[in-house]
Amino acid sequence: MTTTTTITDTAIAADACRQLALTGLAPTLDELCTEAIRRRISHPKFLAEALQIELDIRHERRRARRVHEARLRRIKTLDEFDLDANPNITPSTIAMLRDGTFITNNEPVVLLGNSGTGKSHLLIGACLAAAENGLRVRYITCAQLANERAEANDDHKLSRVVARYGRHDLLAIDELGYVRLDQHSAELLFQILTEREERAAVAVASNAPFSEWSKTFTDPRLAAAVVDRITYHAHIIQTGTISYRLNSR
Repeated sequence: MTTTTTITDTAIAADACRQLALTGLAPTLDELCTEAIRRRISHPKFLAEALQIELDIRHERRRARRVHEARLRRIKTLDEFDLDANPNITPSTIAMLRDGTFITNNEPVVLLGNSGTGKSHLLIGACLAAAENGLRVRYITCAQLANERAEANDDHKLSRVVARYGRHDLLAIDELGYVRLDQHSAELLFQILTEREERAAVAVASNAPFSEWSKTFTDPRLAAAVVDRITYHAHIIQTGTISYRLNSR
């Protein structure tokens, strides 16, 4: 009789978990109850452990969802960055990108350096760290942003694009300077940066110094305005000129 009652109570509890949307706890409840009986733990301890399991599962699901939503083209962690290969990057730089205080403070990050010096690695690593901490992150290349401008062929769609990029805690724009933006794409980028200015963090990686950004934006005044917005209270990280990818071959 005791065994039947226990099984029935567990089934009722599992059903209640599902109705309460405790979907992480529900599948493990039977095993958890059996283990609790074996260990002879108190009801408060059992409840605390059960709820912690639900919280841990929710945290992991949220982490995975945030990483997926970031749309990283590959996974690169900050811990994997080879500090010996690029002495321009210090442990304090890695720590700053990892802890996310620049996101909390709405401060831009600009990574400048030649190809192969680790700009994208650092940018993606910062995005991954932020996403794993539950923040809303979006990674995009400058070319992808230009393609979005081409697809959004009217003002209503463009305003939705600007609004969408304004909702993320961190917007990371990679490969600025690799492609020349037409006037309309450059204006879209300017609008997005203006929407986020001092309100949400932006991180940008470019292979061109600021003095050459006018080649990307075609309009020198627009280039100057973008530089002004992206450098105000910014963390400027120089990754250098020597490609450690080439040196490692």
